[in-house]
Order: sequence, then C-alpha cells, then structure tokens
Amino acid sequence: MKKNTFTMIDQEGNEIVYDVLFTFESEETGKNYIVYTDQSKDENGNIQVYASIYDPNDPNSKLEAITTDKEWKVIETILETLQEEVKKKQEQTNNEQ
Repeated sequence: MKKNTFTMIDQEGNEIVYDVLFTFESEETGKNYIVYTDQSKDENGNIQVYASIYDPNDPNSKLEAITTDKEWKVIETILETLQEEVKKKQEQTNNEQ
C-alpha cells in the first residue's frame, strides 16, 4: 500500500515529510480540509496531528491555517468519531481472539 505523503519546508529550512491521514469537505463550512502528521509525538507520547485548509483542485495548493473555533470543532468531532471507531474495532478483534 502506497502512503500518501507531501513535503514541506519548516522555518529553519528543513524538509519534513508528512503522511496524509485523510481529507474531507465540510458542508458546514464549505471548505476542504487535510489532516496529516509527521509522526512526531507530543509531551504525552501521542502522535501529533495537524489540519489545514486546502484546494483539492489545485495540485500546487498552499495549505491555509484554520482560524476559527467552528472549523476546529468540525475537525475535532471527526477525529473523535474516528478514534471511537478504531477502539470498537480493536475491542472486537480482542474479543474474537
């Protein structure tokens, strides 16, 4: 399975490769979002996840910052739903063993 990745240059000029976790269009905001990670971990050991606005029709689209609480809430809700689905699948797998 080929991973969907992209590379960005950070403020120090370092190339960082990001894995795309998923993309979606929000009917609520009318915008397209990309959720991605560089597999780094935060101080609690959790993998850091980032999100930005992007244009799926422009291959040279620049990522835009998410600036409103409403947009962050949409993304957080989707992430929470996905986490719950993963937990349920893991519990099913554990119960079947």
